[in-house]
Amino acid sequence: MNEALTHSAALQPLLLVGIMVALGFYAGKSMKYIKLPSIIGFMLIGVVLGPSLFNLLNEEFQHNLSFISDVALSFVAVSIGIELSFSSLKKQGKGIILVIFTESFMAFLIVTGALYLLTRDIALSLIFGAIAPASAPAGTVAIIQEYKAKGPLTKALFSVVGFDDGLGIIIFGFAAAIAKSFLAAEAGQETGSLMMLLAGPLKEVIFSIIIGLAIGFLFCLLARKLKSARDIFILMFATILISSGISNMLHLSIILTNMVMGIFIVNTQPFSLVEKIHNELSEFMPLLFVMFFVLAGANLHVSALPSLGLLGLVYILGRSSGLMGGAALGSTLGKLPENIRKYLGMGILSQAGVAIGLALIVKNEFAAYGPHGAYIGNTVITTVTATCIFFEIIGPILTKIGLEKAGEIRTA
Repeated sequence: MNEALTHSAALQPLLLVGIMVALGFYAGKSMKYIKLPSIIGFMLIGVVLGPSLFNLLNEEFQHNLSFISDVALSFVAVSIGIELSFSSLKKQGKGIILVIFTESFMAFLIVTGALYLLTRDIALSLIFGAIAPASAPAGTVAIIQEYKAKGPLTKALFSVVGFDDGLGIIIFGFAAAIAKSFLAAEAGQETGSLMMLLAGPLKEVIFSIIIGLAIGFLFCLLARKLKSARDIFILMFATILISSGISNMLHLSIILTNMVMGIFIVNTQPFSLVEKIHNELSEFMPLLFVMFFVLAGANLHVSALPSLGLLGLVYILGRSSGLMGGAALGSTLGKLPENIRKYLGMGILSQAGVAIGLALIVKNEFAAYGPHGAYIGNTVITTVTATCIFFEIIGPILTKIGLEKAGEIRTA
């Protein structure tokens, strides 16, 4: 009897995964009737099954399945990377690099400035400003794949949501280091030099690039001897898991590491190999998206919304205007096509896992800087969690609208 109960308990996670995939799949299908992206349906199921309502996908269950989010983000990163051939980037011109800098830094500057005017707290404002550029590439890529978007705006979106992750890590590292210096001086503590504080984020970016290139080289070496698309995909699957495992072990960015691997592959291998990888990824990733966004929905605690407050509203407005205004400014200065100038900003608003991860770092590390540091940590994690609900819902919808207006997806 006890054995049967134990066996039943062991099956429960499988049952829950099956339920969440089935319900997520049909909820996603139903979204077409109200002309919304499928991922909105996936997230709604997550909210219903998560702590906000039925609590079937509770905190412990989400933690046990957190590897799914890592796997999904890793595949998203590789799929971005294999779209970024140097010849394609050359066609987009220097303007796209300008866009990445303008949208990231304008979001940082506007949010920092607006929140300083509101709170007069420079350390708090710097941290919110530093989290603002962080995007959620999974939402953008999911929309592009669902609607089979193609065109200049689509290519630009791949470039921006890919490279701004690395830039965002650097901005956060600089801002967090400066904020810590303010807090340390306020608390009468000794702090290391600014360069020592910046060593962490710089190491993360540099080592992510090195590991990505090394694993990409190893994959290419092995893949050359394979002919079947299925065999190549199995090797790719294993390689992505190894890359992500190493990244987590060394506290590197799984998005940046896997994106660099994808960039290496597309720029060194024959088109036939890249096409096989691309086709296999397109077949496999919809399943990952269902699981990823149902879990993302379960992670959105609707109870956090009442705590949004004026600070949260200013953050939403500042981040949105900074990203959209920065994208428009960079596109104009870079003389990019009109559709990119008009609609690129609509496709980069999603924000979720990376931002919450940065907020958790703030909460954990800033507690050492006295009551003010602890206050900043608690305020940041609460506000970012609440605002991510807004950005995760509105981001994919605006991405779809922007691609439709640019004429790069079918509206049938």
